[in-house]
This record gives sequence, structure tokens and C-alpha cells, in this order.
Amino acid sequence: MADEEKEAAAAPAGDPKKKTFIILIVVLVLVGLALAAGIALFVSQKMLADVNTEQMGSGGSDMRFHDTGVFIKLGDPKEGILVNVGGPRSNKFLKVSLVLEMNPNKKDIITETGALQPIADTKILDTTMQFLRSTKLEDFDATKQDELKKQLKDQLNAELGGGSVYEVYITSFLLQ
Repeated sequence: MADEEKEAAAAPAGDPKKKTFIILIVVLVLVGLALAAGIALFVSQKMLADVNTEQMGSGGSDMRFHDTGVFIKLGDPKEGILVNVGGPRSNKFLKVSLVLEMNPNKKDIITETGALQPIADTKILDTTMQFLRSTKLEDFDATKQDELKKQLKDQLNAELGGGSVYEVYITSFLLQ
């Protein structure tokens, strides 16, 4: 009986050590999870900041975040633009419908009603026609469409002033 009392007395003394050990393990696991969540949050915010910086481009010239622009269709409302491409002897014609997203705050380009000012309309059509005529036939490939739109946007912005054209959209494209 004395041995049973000693074992009973020894058991409660071991339980606090076990409880302390279990509590220590639980606390360490919770601290580890909190640390992992903090690191994940930091890394994701850093990556998002890097992506936003890349999208803005060098010097902030690429305007990804802007007010909704005014959409202007170039050329004939039904037919778009018809132009010969590839030089005078290529006998190739391009029929394209282009829509420009214009900066609505450029009052020298856009009227209060959302139409183009006459001088801006002339400059835009002239620049677009020159660009399309001077582009090589190989550059009209579907894989190069994004680069073609960027080059046209850059030329239009150079002619009209930076930030005038937000985006160029190609709504139909026929090269024959």
C-alpha cells in the first residue's frame, strides 16, 4: 500500500510537467503560424508593389490606371480605314477598324460632347495613315498585333501630346 501511495503522489507531480510541455508546444506552434502568416503577407505585398511598378513603366509613361476615356472610332463608321500597305508595288490592302481610347481631360483634342476637335481628327487620321503605310507587311502578323498597337499609340501621343491616347483597339482587321 505504501508503494501505491508513492505512485499516486508521483503521478500528480508529473502532470504539471506534461501540461507545461504541451502548453509550450502549442505556444511555439501558434508563434510559428503567426510568423509564417506575417512573412507571407509581407512577401505578397512586396510582389504586388513590384507588379504595379512594372505596369506603370519607366517614368510612369504607361497609364494603366486612369479615368475612363472617350472612345473614338477612326475612319468611316461602317468600313473603318482602307489603305495600301507594303509599298506601291505590293498590291496589298489593309481594311482595319480602329477605336482609340482618348483622354477626356485634353480639351484641345476632345470637345465637351465627346467628339474630336477638327484639327485633332485630321492629325490622328494623318498619323494613322502614315503609320499603316510605312509598316512592313511582316509586321501585320497576328503575333505582332500588341506591338503594332503600342507603336501606333506612341506615334499618336507624340503627335498630340503625351497621355492623349490611352489605348488603341483593333475591332476588325483584313489584309488582302
